[in-house]
Amino acid sequence: MKRDSKYQSDRNGQDIEKELIMYQEENKKQKFITLGEIMLRLTPPDCEKIRTADCFEARYGGSEANVALSLANLGIDSTYFTVVPDNSLGKSAVRMLKSNDVDCTPVIFSTPEETPSHRLGTYYLETGYGIRPSKVIYDRKHSAFDEFDFEQVDLEKLLDGYTWLHLSGITPALGVRYRKMIMDCLKTAQKNGMTVSFDGNFRSTLWSWEEAREFCTACLPYVDVLMGIEPYHLWKDENDHSVGDVKDDIPFQPDLEQQALVFEAFVKKYPNLKCIARHVRYSPSCSENSLKAYLWYKGKTYESRKLTFNILDRVGGGDAFVSGIIYALMQEFTPEDIVNFGVASSAIKHTLHGDGNITDDVSLIRHVMQMNFDIKR
Repeated sequence: MKRDSKYQSDRNGQDIEKELIMYQEENKKQKFITLGEIMLRLTPPDCEKIRTADCFEARYGGSEANVALSLANLGIDSTYFTVVPDNSLGKSAVRMLKSNDVDCTPVIFSTPEETPSHRLGTYYLETGYGIRPSKVIYDRKHSAFDEFDFEQVDLEKLLDGYTWLHLSGITPALGVRYRKMIMDCLKTAQKNGMTVSFDGNFRSTLWSWEEAREFCTACLPYVDVLMGIEPYHLWKDENDHSVGDVKDDIPFQPDLEQQALVFEAFVKKYPNLKCIARHVRYSPSCSENSLKAYLWYKGKTYESRKLTFNILDRVGGGDAFVSGIIYALMQEFTPEDIVNFGVASSAIKHTLHGDGNITDDVSLIRHVMQMNFDIKR
């Protein structure tokens, strides 16, 4: 960050406060937008199973909404577009986002005429414990987001003035018309010179692996920052798919050299990619996990520290990693700090209830990425 010379020589409290204001002003130069479905999340308390629960905790979340919320908490000018029913549930979901400094100006509150079922999508989370994994049940069909006619949306107007667009593979998984919308968004963003990040975010309950790979691979020519290495085709031989995919040769938990080979194959095929990031999870139990990450940036692959932590709430951990990487890129951190900031952001989210990383203290994430867990006084 550029500083006035009068702030460099005398580092008193007043100067630091002025520098913080300058830093916050620089953050505002980045204008981030994302779109997707926000849902009501219902969870039995105390890791109880759904079939025996007699009460549920209510929260709101969705992959793209989680990223917008996390970035807004870190001071980024962050906007979210979705469709919710014009009723108390829809207003409550948007209120939650606004309370986390997310700009919801483009959000559409639909009428019963526009979305006849007039409902907010819902999902049920059964939180795992020990050796019992968590489980999700979706109830999002015929939601306001599902029924709305997106042909009404002027994408040029929606994306005008923003510098960064983030999309995920969850929205196109909802149906063919969403795939058209996502592809139109990608083309519009590229035409407008926006930075585009994309997270494949495969959901097996929404579409097949082959459907996901076909569509998400078609998105790659429009992407600048790629999150994760699946679901995409990366054929060894474009003329003979029977030879297999480059990713077939690496284990689920690769070493640095193995991961570098995959990143390099992506960049060779898609030279538009400026950055690729993915995290690797180690799960000795459902209550304790470890994470580390790999980053390809400016021609080299980097590896993060490995963080081990107890899990309070796993949902949204991947979205927190994505938001951490985006934030670090926006702030032009060193590659080593980018990859470690992403992992630390994800690790902290696992210690928070709800889908989004509400951490608003960058220094806290930096302490975790440096593996400094002492009390902060």
